[in-house]
Amino acid sequence: MSEIANSPEPSIFRISPLIRITLIGLYVALTVPLPFLAQLTDAPIPASVLWGGLAIGLVLLYAALSERVVLDDRGIRVTYPGWVPRFFRPGWSLPWSEVKALKPRTTGQGGLVYYFLSQSGEGYLLPMRVAGFAKLVRLVGEKTAIDTTDVRPLAQPWMYFILLGCTLLLLFIDAVTIAATI
Repeated sequence: MSEIANSPEPSIFRISPLIRITLIGLYVALTVPLPFLAQLTDAPIPASVLWGGLAIGLVLLYAALSERVVLDDRGIRVTYPGWVPRFFRPGWSLPWSEVKALKPRTTGQGGLVYYFLSQSGEGYLLPMRVAGFAKLVRLVGEKTAIDTTDVRPLAQPWMYFILLGCTLLLLFIDAVTIAATI
């Protein structure tokens, strides 16, 4: 019997912490040196403007990474916290009765993503960077009777560990460079 059917509580899946930490760290590593470089080179854009832009960018990135996938007896929903404007990240909802198929599509980089195909022919991207992806896929299979045995995440955790390692190295280099300029 399905875990969803056993519990009135919905199953909620959030973006993997490994992915969230890695992407926020990479953003910081790539952008924080810019105001220091602007000040050092007397750039026409003041460092304070760059700091403001970087802060806005960090909030937008955090908003994008606050995605939640909610599965319950009615269907699947991709939602965001109330503070995230709907025009920025609208989310979507699909009742189980409307799910026709789960179709794979190749990405431009050669990866494989999956789309829910609704009865009306609309496509909804299956969120693949959530913690507990295997459980999410199993629950989707139980609710839709679609064979999900071959559905795998787009990126494996080891890929994000490598990116996290490179990000930490870049942050170290940034710290040394910034310390030298101050």
